[in-house]
Amino acid sequence: MNIESLREYCLSKKAVEEGFPFGEDTLVFKVAGKIFLLTGLTNNPLQFNAKCDPDKAIELREQYVAIQPGYHMNKKHWNTITADGTLSNALLKEMIDDSYNLVVQSLPKSVRENL
Repeated sequence: MNIESLREYCLSKKAVEEGFPFGEDTLVFKVAGKIFLLTGLTNNPLQFNAKCDPDKAIELREQYVAIQPGYHMNKKHWNTITADGTLSNALLKEMIDDSYNLVVQSLPKSVRENL
């Protein structure tokens, strides 16, 4: 996965917006104003932070070297994922989906219904 395919995949999700609230080097994806993924544009290989269930986060970190506690994030709820070729695109997309779904589930019911 590269930055273009990451961007395309994130924007394919319902009600997603992208922006640069932390400066021109950090691309942020939000749903209903809540961040579900952010990535540095200058990272090589691609790295991104995604929200994760705390128990699953620990399991993934133990299983894959390319998944670490979220850099500059709450390490209990966020992972930093390095797309260095050791993780399948299916797993990368699964982690993006999980992050998106966790944020959507945390939204008030009225907001979720309007998505």
